[in-house]
Amino acid sequence: MDTGTNASTDTSTGTGGAADAGTGTAGTESGASPGRRAGHPYLLLLTTMALWGVAFSSSKAVVADVPHTVGAFLRFGGGALALLVALRFLGRGGPPVPVRGAWPAMAAGVLGVFAYNGCFFWGLSLAPALDAGILIPVLSPVLTSAFLLVTGRERPSAGRVLGLGLGLVGAAIFFLGAGGSAAGGGERLWGDALFLLSAVCWAAYTLAGPRAMAGMAPLRATTYAMCAGAALLGVLAAPDLPATEWSELSVSTWLNLAYLAVGAAAVANLLYYRGVRRVGPATASLMMFTVPVINTLCATLVLGESLGRLQGVGAGVLLAGALLAATRGGPRGGARPPRGPGGQSRAGASRARRNSSNVSMSGRSARSDGMSAR
Repeated sequence: MDTGTNASTDTSTGTGGAADAGTGTAGTESGASPGRRAGHPYLLLLTTMALWGVAFSSSKAVVADVPHTVGAFLRFGGGALALLVALRFLGRGGPPVPVRGAWPAMAAGVLGVFAYNGCFFWGLSLAPALDAGILIPVLSPVLTSAFLLVTGRERPSAGRVLGLGLGLVGAAIFFLGAGGSAAGGGERLWGDALFLLSAVCWAAYTLAGPRAMAGMAPLRATTYAMCAGAALLGVLAAPDLPATEWSELSVSTWLNLAYLAVGAAAVANLLYYRGVRRVGPATASLMMFTVPVINTLCATLVLGESLGRLQGVGAGVLLAGALLAATRGGPRGGARPPRGPGGQSRAGASRARRNSSNVSMSGRSARSDGMSAR
């Protein structure tokens, strides 16, 4: 976890002061004081992963009743509405954001909401949720680590390189198993390929998110991103909306849609933004390893899905490689300390306050000695 934290510091250093300021603004919008009442970042991320772990199976159940484009739009269109309501009542204290300042957050939404979920829901129409819950959350940290390594933000340690190699081998074995699987065959392989594209989109979204959201409260940034992505998903779903048999949808389908919109989209993305902005993208990616466990339980117990033997071996190798890649190495040149509002490191600011206090005490002592002498 040290490596993840260091990597996140290096990745998001450009937003150091801004991220702090954004967190403070978030406190204003949510009615909480900055830093303390926003919740522990790891608890926020763990809650997010639990919501997402269940969402894979829930999304698969929805795709069984509606076209995949419609399912994606309903999930994130509903999530956008929920966030707009939250912003209306909780965001009144936040400072106004000019249109120019909202564009980066909206661009992040195009990547992390539209592109990711367009591929994800399409893949769910072809392959089991079990595959999605293994490939996406496990490959995302591998891809994040690979990007940090290639761009020189991480040290090319032997463990990191070995982990990335194992991850690639595990993914290849998994795909071979999907292609030869009796449950789906070639169709399942194409679905898994779409899950791979989803993982690429999510890794890029995780890396770009902190910079795109810098200086903006998480609630507002999440709302802008969600609305932008949902609008494009609506355009994609437009041809399929009239053909959907709305009156035939079961109560369980509507309940799944409500959960996906409010819990897995609105609440989970808001908590994820908060967590990423406080611990950085590399550490947040590490938390993704909890998702396959939750998803496997849901997919096997609720949907009755299973992996073939070769896919199981590939999943194990992929997971081992991802863990090794994400927990070895560190930022080149060592971690830089978190920055305070003025760009000064917090440790440096603390030392400055202590020195100032010592000087002040020395001055008072000198004045006292002078009084005694007189």
